[in-house]
Amino acid sequence: MEILLVRHGQTEWNLLKKVQGKADIELNEKGIKQAEETRDYLKNEQIDLILCSPLKRAMQTAEIINQERNIKMIIDERISERDFGEFEGMPNTDFDFNAFWSYKRNLKYDRAENIKDFFRRVYVFLDSIKNEYEGKRILIVAHGGISIPIKCYFEGIPDMETLLPLCLENCEVAKYSY
Repeated sequence: MEILLVRHGQTEWNLLKKVQGKADIELNEKGIKQAEETRDYLKNEQIDLILCSPLKRAMQTAEIINQERNIKMIIDERISERDFGEFEGMPNTDFDFNAFWSYKRNLKYDRAENIKDFFRRVYVFLDSIKNEYEGKRILIVAHGGISIPIKCYFEGIPDMETLLPLCLENCEVAKYSY
């Protein structure tokens, strides 16, 4: 099985550097353009199925990529963005965003999703699709946060203080295979 992973296009909150975990923010004009460019980039790629986060920014990106292709799309809650809890909507400079993405430190929060719980959720998703869609080419349209545990699943968790550098940019495409 092969996976193409795409992070959603830009939103206003991305531009403002606000964390938007579960906040259901739509793409901005640049984000729509990015999704159109990604659609053109992927136009010759064989894709059997699209698995998409239920959040608007990911769904809009997936719908734009899927224009004129009519690939079956399944919405999967397990690839919605990490829950930022008490940090939701805050600029990422107003709290220790690097520590938030530290697998080593594994900090606990009042409401935000713990990093190891988050990784477990994404790993369970990846384990399940490995069996369910064996031999298929899957496009996953999700979030920057989701791109981190997916990369770690395939390449191992690096010995870094923060995993933030592993995050995909808006509409960046990564390829993985089992």
